[in-house]
This record gives sequence, C-alpha cells and structure tokens, in this order.
Amino acid sequence: MEKGVPIRSLSRGIAVLQAVNRGGSLSMMQIARTSEVPYPTACRIVQTLLFEGLIEREPARKRYRPTALIQTLAYGFQGHAPLVQAARAHIVELTRHVGWPISLSTHIGHSMVIRDSTHALTSLTFNHYYPGYTLPVLECAAGLVYLAHLPPEEQSNILQSLKLMRNATSTHIITLLEKEGLAAEIRAQGYATRGNNTFTANPGKTSSIAVPIFEGGHVAGCLTLAFFSSAIKMADAVRQFVDPLKASAAAIEAELSRGNVAVAA
Repeated sequence: MEKGVPIRSLSRGIAVLQAVNRGGSLSMMQIARTSEVPYPTACRIVQTLLFEGLIEREPARKRYRPTALIQTLAYGFQGHAPLVQAARAHIVELTRHVGWPISLSTHIGHSMVIRDSTHALTSLTFNHYYPGYTLPVLECAAGLVYLAHLPPEEQSNILQSLKLMRNATSTHIITLLEKEGLAAEIRAQGYATRGNNTFTANPGKTSSIAVPIFEGGHVAGCLTLAFFSSAIKMADAVRQFVDPLKASAAAIEAELSRGNVAVAA
C-alpha cells in the first residue's frame, strides 16, 4: 500500500462520524469545524450518514446526533473490561478524596478514548463524559503522557502518522515531543499536564493532569484528573493531585497484576 492517506473521502467521512459521536448533538457548522472538513463536503457526508441510519436529525432543531446503530461499528472490538474493572473502585475513591472527576482512557488511532469516569459522582464538573468520548491524542494530558511512555519505535510510528494531519498545533506539539525534550520531561516527572483544554464540551474552562497505568511493562491506559481552570493554578494542582493520582495508578496496576488479566492494546 502506498504511503499517505489512500482514500481522502473515507478519511473525511470517518472524521465527521467521530465528531458527531464525540459531540453528541452538533449543528452542521459545528460538525464541519470540529471535523476540519469543508462545509459543503461535511453536508454531503452528513446526508449519507443520515441515509445509512448512523446519525439522525433532532426534530425540533437543525442538530445531528448519533443513533444506536453506531454501536454496530464496535461489535468486533475487544474491549478494555479488565482495565475498567480493576480501576473502577480506585477512581471512585480518588474522586471522593479530591473532589474532582477522574477519567480512565486508552489509546486508539489518533485519539484517547474514555473508558470510564467519575464525572457523574461530583458536582465539580461542567459536563458528564461517558465511555466512548474521544479526545485528540496530542490535545489532552492523557495523550501526552501515553505517547511519552511508549517504546521509541512505537512512539515514532504514531507521531509519523500524526504528521499526515498537517495541523499547525499538532506539528508544534510533535516538535516538542521529538526535538525539544517534552517526552523525556514527562517520563522523568511521571505525569503530563494540559491547561485550558480545547476539545471538551466547554472549551478552555478545564485543565487536566494525567498519569500512566502500566500492565506487563507497557502503558495500558491513563488516569486524568480535570479541574476548573479558574479555580486552581496548574502548579498548585500538580502539588495537590499528582501523588494521589500516582497512588491510584499504582493500585490499579497491582489489581491487574493480581488478576493476571491481559489488557487489550
């Protein structure tokens, strides 16, 4: 197969479907902007997805949302049940301890996918984020900490793939990871941060800290603590929450080890 993106229309269709699935209910303009697909093309793709039954238009307004049929796209996927099972009690306890919501995420393609979260267990959140919500791997703390802890060859392969996106922000972050020592810095400190998160339901209003979870010597997932950007300075958040996050990650790793379960890559 030739290098690059062989079928551009398919790539754009996937981007639109992911945008609707992530956003839950979006206008056509929001779909085009979020998926970074030209508006006329996004309109044609949305019409196709409507015809196929993967999305639907809300009766009362011009917004589009995924249907239950979208779940058929995951029928053959091996889930992360062992990781979720091992983590659940620990992320619940951590939220009770610190007050802020915790998310458990894993890597797929160019995204970090939430597998479980405690947003519903605390009032210190703007929105609830349920399993399946995706975040661009370069635009979230979980993605940065995940990439930083990969073996060099695997990290390089993913970054080379991400370079094809030709996005200015992505290019800058890739440069920091590859040439400016960001990956080494994250590995040394054992966590990554992201201020004023962009790809959330309330862009810019939350910041986050993430730590890796290891299974069998390989990074299997990440824990992320999100907090209101206006409430706590990042330095204070790091001082307060990094140690509890690392302790929870270590407890989850111990659960995985005792259970002798394999986590899907």
